[in-house]
Amino acid sequence: MNDMTVVVIGGGQAGLAAAYHLRRRGFALGTDFVVLDHAPRPGGAWQYRWPTLTYGRVHGMHALPGMELTGADPGRPSSEVIGEYFTAYERAFELPVLRPVHVTAVHDEGTGALRVDSPAGTWRTRALINATGTWDRPFRPTVPGAADFTGRQLHTAQYPGPGPFAGQRVIVVGGGTSAVQHLLEISEVAASTLWVTRRPPVFREQGFGEVEGRAAVALVEERVRDGLPPRSVVSVTGLPMTEAMRAARASGVLVRHPMFQRLTPDGVRWADGRHAPADVIVWATGFRAVLDHLAPLKLREPGGGIRLEGTKTVRDPRVHLVGYGPSASTIGANRAGRAAVNDLVALLGSPVGSGR
Repeated sequence: MNDMTVVVIGGGQAGLAAAYHLRRRGFALGTDFVVLDHAPRPGGAWQYRWPTLTYGRVHGMHALPGMELTGADPGRPSSEVIGEYFTAYERAFELPVLRPVHVTAVHDEGTGALRVDSPAGTWRTRALINATGTWDRPFRPTVPGAADFTGRQLHTAQYPGPGPFAGQRVIVVGGGTSAVQHLLEISEVAASTLWVTRRPPVFREQGFGEVEGRAAVALVEERVRDGLPPRSVVSVTGLPMTEAMRAARASGVLVRHPMFQRLTPDGVRWADGRHAPADVIVWATGFRAVLDHLAPLKLREPGGGIRLEGTKTVRDPRVHLVGYGPSASTIGANRAGRAAVNDLVALLGSPVGSGR
């Protein structure tokens, strides 16, 4: 059993931001706190992004606290650029994250401590910062006939880039930025493409400044305060219109169709009887928060979400969620990491010898 003051679960943007602020407040890595990450290498979810998502096409990547990302080649894959940046960050701030460590469960020991279980070891801790993100829990809606479809189905989490779709009839499902990116590049090689969304997409022609950003985050925070599962920040900001998107709309590629009623063996069918043939369905339907390991703590509300005050869970002030709900963006994760540490210092006190 390893005894800690704080355990951070997750070594992506939110987890590294929290670790940075713990170090700044005098917590010693390996003695006062530890960072556990189940990914094989630095980079968080970015390491899994498809190769055609180059750094220049990344939407809203904010630097980690204390170290800017400079001089990156916009033509390189974002997985490489950000993976190398996270590696350099861990080295610069002496944050040797333990990986791969897959946390299976967190229990309340009933003695004021929490127990963090994993096949790699067990940690006893006074507090927990959870920064597990969403990448490991892709969401795909249940649609009648899915088992009958004889073509290929894959989620954004398995998207390989456009090459394998050459000459095929492809339906892309989803109303977010990833869906649009998939659609535009697949359309250049596929025999045909079709874009399907559950709700009509909202395109944003104007800039998106601080005022608009705060308003969007406030809508997500409201759901979290009410104990409901959070919607993503992107879902309330709309899609930023680009020149490439305008061209795709003019050419008929970026034309939205409503959600189909069912899959058939060779395509999809709508309620009015219309049918579209397909070889591949790409589900760009988002992700859900990875929180199953926290189930023993019984943090969820009747509405299905975890109610927060800032980053602190209402049902257990020892547990903080960062990169969740309103902080599920790179800049939000940075701020949440700092806020969580400040709250935990107020709860636990500064570590001995910190001088703070």
